This record gives sequence, C-alpha cells and structure tokens, in this order.
Amino acid sequence: MSITPDTKDWTWVLERPCPECGFESAAREVSDLPDLLGTTTTAWTQVLTRRDVADRPRPGVWSPLEYACHVRDVHVLFAERVRLMLAEDVPTFASWDQDATAVERDYGSQDPDAVAAELAEASRAVAVLYASVTDDSRGRRGLRSNGDEFTVESLGRYHLHDVVHHLHDVGALRG
Repeated sequence: MSITPDTKDWTWVLERPCPECGFESAAREVSDLPDLLGTTTTAWTQVLTRRDVADRPRPGVWSPLEYACHVRDVHVLFAERVRLMLAEDVPTFASWDQDATAVERDYGSQDPDAVAAELAEASRAVAVLYASVTDDSRGRRGLRSNGDEFTVESLGRYHLHDVVHHLHDVGALRG
C-alpha cells in the first residue's frame, strides 16, 4: 500500500509546541542545533539497528527505515537551503516532494547500515553549517516556493522539529 502524502503546513511549530512529539522549537536557538542534531543522529543510528527496521507498523505508514531515509534527505535538503541563505539575498527554494522522493529512491529497500552512515554524514555536514552561523547571519532570509519566509534560525528550528518528530513517529523518543 502506498503512503498518503502529508500535505499539512507544519510551519506553526515555530510558534507553539508540537502536541504530537512535544518539541518546542521556540525554545531552541541556532547555536543549539549542532549538538541537538548530533543527539538525534545517535538515536537514528540505534533505530536503524532494529530487527524490524524495514517493517511498516501498519499499511500506509512508513517503516523506521523509510523515516530514516527521509531524515537523511531532509538533512541534505536543509544544508542546501542554509548554504543558499548564507550566500544569497532572500533566495527562493525549489519545491521538494518528499513522497515522490521516497518512491524514486525506493526508501524501503535501502540498506540500513548504509543509511545510518549517510544520515550521520548529512547530519554532520548541516551541523557544521549551523555552527558557522553568526549573530549577523542568523536573520538572513529565504523563501519556500509557496512564499513562506524563514530566517536561518527559524529554518534550523523547523528542520530540527522534523527530525525529532520522526523519532517520535518511530517510537524512539524517551518521555
């Protein structure tokens, strides 16, 4: 069974805590992101060692492996967006269809060990970018293709919520 695309606008997580995963992005600053991304990478690495990592918990819901592939690709995407924001004045980001990417890259058949290594590398790379953000550059702006405006800092908080939320989705968050 295919996955029902998520068409929700999640930008509200920048203003209030997420009732599903409990993450409060407003409590984070861009300077927090490198360490927090490292912590989430450790959790994702553990998820990818599960015996049932490729099993979908129910029809229409991604497996932990598929979520991990998505998170790896989110890290790569957000690194590209942060680079653009730091280099250009108010860039507009290309649209990204996460569901089409999951199908095109066949997330469910990827090797969990390779995904763990790739996710860790992508997380490190974007963490280095966030670590390079200064007080002067944290407010640099960028636009999603739908017109939503982000600063480097709000994009980073939005990014971190996605990663944490998916740990919640796979049951890896400790209450």
